Amino acid sequence: MHRRPLGAGRRLAALAAVVILVACFLPWWGTPSDGPLPNLTGNAFDGSGVIVFFVGLAVIALLALPYAAGDVRVGLDRPLSYLILAIVGWLALVARIVDLGTTNLEALFPGRAYGLWLAALGLAILSRAVYHISRERRDF
Repeated sequence: MHRRPLGAGRRLAALAAVVILVACFLPWWGTPSDGPLPNLTGNAFDGSGVIVFFVGLAVIALLALPYAAGDVRVGLDRPLSYLILAIVGWLALVARIVDLGTTNLEALFPGRAYGLWLAALGLAILSRAVYHISRERRDF
């Protein structure tokens, strides 16, 4: 049984998925601690950012699918699948930024919301991976 090697675009997508998943556990917003109250923070699981988490999981599942199927060709392993996941991730991230930005714009500063900006970096890497995957030669 011959397993096809993981191409450069799929390796980049795996890196993007790991970055996205790590970013979802880091703070996505934070309030300053000017007064006697402690500062508040929240991560991706407070709103539509959970969709970004599911996009990261779906990318990992999509990468593992051809290997789990064995010698059977998988029709879901196409550049369009990765493109749809990247678009859904970007839409969820933008929705979360708009939601947080209308409440308190200072909560989105990179020093307080580094998880949000790391998730944006992960989605940018995923977008680049989609480009590489679309340029790969398919043998089957």
